Amino acid sequence: MRGIHFSKFEPDEQGKSPFEKLLDVFTQLLTYTSGDVSEALQWLTELDKEYQLTNEDYGIGDFIQELRDKGYIRENEESGAIQITGKTEQNIRKRALEEIFGKLKKSSVGNHNIRKSGQGDELNADSRPYQFGDALEQIDMTASLRNAQINHGIESFSIQQDDLEIQETDFKTQTSTALMIDISHSMILYGEDRITPAKKVAMALSELITTRYPKDTLDIIVFGNDAWQIEIKDLPYLQVGPFHTNTVAGLELAMDILRRRRNPNKQIFMITDGKPTCLKNGKQYYKNSFGLDRKILNRTLNLAAQCKKLKIPITTFMVATDPWLQKFVTEFTETNSGKAFFSGLDKLGQFLFYDFENGKKKLL
Repeated sequence: MRGIHFSKFEPDEQGKSPFEKLLDVFTQLLTYTSGDVSEALQWLTELDKEYQLTNEDYGIGDFIQELRDKGYIRENEESGAIQITGKTEQNIRKRALEEIFGKLKKSSVGNHNIRKSGQGDELNADSRPYQFGDALEQIDMTASLRNAQINHGIESFSIQQDDLEIQETDFKTQTSTALMIDISHSMILYGEDRITPAKKVAMALSELITTRYPKDTLDIIVFGNDAWQIEIKDLPYLQVGPFHTNTVAGLELAMDILRRRRNPNKQIFMITDGKPTCLKNGKQYYKNSFGLDRKILNRTLNLAAQCKKLKIPITTFMVATDPWLQKFVTEFTETNSGKAFFSGLDKLGQFLFYDFENGKKKLL
């Protein structure tokens, strides 16, 4: 919990039970503690002492019992340790989506809203006169009947082609996304917690895709000295390790996964705070944390170029502000013809979601 600072908790009291109010705080704490229930409850107890989250009628003990009764926590049969359940894992993802996606509705940062209308599967607010070849299901019957009444009167009702009005739609493309998350040690160095916002974004994105775009695919990859794939359910427990940054391993795994996906639209999102510092040759690791190593850099740029040939754009979300690191990301992005966002931790979710949502709109 180093580097975490709590301010006074001011819950939204309206319409929420004592359990729901505490559940909001508990869910946030679970994200910071990587799913450690005991540590989260200890922090909740400390916060209650300082900010009086409970009262004489409902205490932390009542909350813990209700967590058990409602299936949010359970005891491990072998170790006896308290663990969160699948219900809690889904609740954490849902809260992350509400926290990040809710902020997007209040802000215009990064919202490049470029839209062309056409036949598709999601209605928008635009309408236009009927044209030959338009699908019947696109006809706005309410507006068309109103036009007919205005143009021809009610007594001798008739409807003609000029009365028909079309409800515009956006075509939403099916996309396969590989999300790469840097879990090298630098993600918690220098008194700044970068891994928790990265986890929140990953959980929010996974919840968005599974609920709103079920035909899409999302594969989540973590990379340190090596790279490996994790499941959505593993995200709350994600922690950094004593690792270097093997960006090459992450890109190779992402490319391998996307090659097997049948969707024609493929993309890679990469959340990182630093330069690549590691390669693996056979069983041996080649490491250099002192500046940009040309051997590592060239391998990384070669993969960026390969992704470009495969029409896999890479969007890099850089959560560090060092000019020489930004220079590397710029060169990497130019090689791939992708995108780069040099964002603070508070803007990370906004940039990622706007880029994802804009990519869903196929320009016809």
